[in-house]
Amino acid sequence: MKLIKLLLIIIITETLFSSCRSENEVPFIDIVSEYDLWYVDYHRTRGNGDIPYISRAFTLSFLDGILYANNNIVAIGNRGDGLGIDLGTYTTFNEILETDHDSEGANDFEITVISRNEIKIYNYRQNVSYYLIGYQVNQFDYDKLFYENIEYFLQEYVAWEKVSIAGGIPNAFDDENYLEFTPDPQQQTPTFQSSIDSTGKILRNITWDYIGGYEVFDIIDNKGQNIEDIKSIELTYKDGDIEEFELSVINDGTISLFNVNSETTYKFSGKGFIHYLKGGKSKKEAEDTVRNANRKRTKVTRKIKMRRK
Repeated sequence: MKLIKLLLIIIITETLFSSCRSENEVPFIDIVSEYDLWYVDYHRTRGNGDIPYISRAFTLSFLDGILYANNNIVAIGNRGDGLGIDLGTYTTFNEILETDHDSEGANDFEITVISRNEIKIYNYRQNVSYYLIGYQVNQFDYDKLFYENIEYFLQEYVAWEKVSIAGGIPNAFDDENYLEFTPDPQQQTPTFQSSIDSTGKILRNITWDYIGGYEVFDIIDNKGQNIEDIKSIELTYKDGDIEEFELSVINDGTISLFNVNSETTYKFSGKGFIHYLKGGKSKKEAEDTVRNANRKRTKVTRKIKMRRK
């Protein structure tokens, strides 16, 4: 009789434990397709390896065996119903994700479910872990994407053309009508160029008059709180001059630069969108040579500035 009671206790305990576990754990095979978009939080990447198609992506999607990615910030909600471009295929089993990229081949990842909408994927061959945050398309935080990755957003046009000037004290930057932002893998500081050519110019005919480096900073208010929708950007010209602006995104084709010294507000419109494809090469909707065609994301650690105004 005691043996029967003991067996009943074991069976009931196992049943209760199994029920509790199924309510609190989220099997990967369910969660991977539960979200439309997985934001690649690249700044949290760990390890010394690299999976190129992930390094290029801002979002990944897993839908009905097809692997998708958004490699551009510009127009991110408009391509492939918001999912981006088709990269290849995927399968999942026993908390393993297998991907087969059209040009890069196969990769396996071990999955760790961190929370209901967050996972870590680890590739042991490259010894690299990526952190992904899940969103539905209609709940995706596009503002966060732009401001967390604003350096890449600036690089997605061949040039930025000045479309308006408002207020402020006349200064030398009033004459600079074009800006170009490019990554430079050989240097710690990415480069910019500017031109005093008149607006309306064909992009390939622009003469770049100035060159230098640029850096983006996070901004805090006088209470030490981070201001999410404004960044500071410094343009350091080769001759040593520095222009400091507050940078804000109006939409995915227009930015505002507020000169903190002259208190002038400039609006610039992106010209010559650069479309990054699945192999890292870009398809550019302009005729100019693309200098940043093979870009990959890197970890960004920004310095912090107190807002001046």
